[in-house]
This record gives sequence, structure tokens and C-alpha cells, in this order.
Amino acid sequence: MGDSLSAAHNLRPELGWVSLLENQLSESHPEITIVNASVSGETTQGGLARFKQLLSEHKPSWVILELGANDALRGYPLTQTKQNLESMIEQAHKADAKVLLVGNQIPQNYGKRYTEMFFNLYKELAEQYQLAYVPFMLKGVALDKTLMQADGLHPNKEGQPVVLQNIKPALLPLLDEAK
Repeated sequence: MGDSLSAAHNLRPELGWVSLLENQLSESHPEITIVNASVSGETTQGGLARFKQLLSEHKPSWVILELGANDALRGYPLTQTKQNLESMIEQAHKADAKVLLVGNQIPQNYGKRYTEMFFNLYKELAEQYQLAYVPFMLKGVALDKTLMQADGLHPNKEGQPVVLQNIKPALLPLLDEAK
């Protein structure tokens, strides 16, 4: 459940980190089916509006929740972003799905206070709900122009495997708990 960072923005879907994850899990966890419900441009409000139906339709055991960057880039109040994420986390838990919360950072030109508050809201949610957590999915990618698209916001084809490597250490223990 994500935005353009998980929807392989400007790339063929099979080149995105979610598809790369699906390929790797098909060998190590063949019983797992991945549904990528990510939409480019998605906000937490849009995600929340779709979330209940997605849970009902797919009945996931796990949810990777990667939303919020578009809220911050649009300057939305972080209290609303946090409430929307909390609602999705609580709905996932009610549906007996474990949540991996994927955090993000925004450029410093949004102001130090806002960017820090945005970054920290993921950590606060992870602690509050005792979630598996990735602090920054673009670690080692965002500041490397060779791994980013020209827009400076989205990983390119070469950056996608690095994003996956940032996420897998938090995800694999969740998957293996069920074995």
C-alpha cells in the first residue's frame, strides 16, 4: 500500500522494488502472493479511502504501508497524515494483518521543523503500535544521482534493488514468524 515510490513511477512495473520483492519471495516463500495496491500521487487520505475495501478483498496476512510523502510534499497537516496512518494500521490489525511501516524523508526546503516532524511521525507510530519499521526507504539512494530519476524524487531502475535491500531486513522476520 503505497504511492509512486512503490508503484515504480516512470518505470515498467516489473522493474520496481515491489516486483523485485515478489520475484525473490517466489523462491523463498512461494506460498506468498503480493498485491501491489500502490498508486502514484496517493496521499494517506486517498489510501485510507481505499484501504478497507482492499483488506476485505485481499485478506492480507501482512501489509507494507508506505504512504505520506505526498501529504508532506503538499504541506498537509502532519496530524492528519498521522491519523490516516493510524486508521490504516488499526484496520490492518483488526483484519489480523501484520504491518511493516515504511518511513520517508522530504527535502530540507520544507523547513527543518516540518521535515523533522514528518520523519519522526513514522518512528512514533512504529513505537506506539510496535510495528516492524523502515525509517527511510531511500537510504543510500536519495542523494545518489546515479540511482535517481531526473526529478530527484523517484529511484530509477538501478535504485530499485537498493530500495528493496533497505526494506527486506524489516520484512523477512515478519514473513518468517508465520512459518
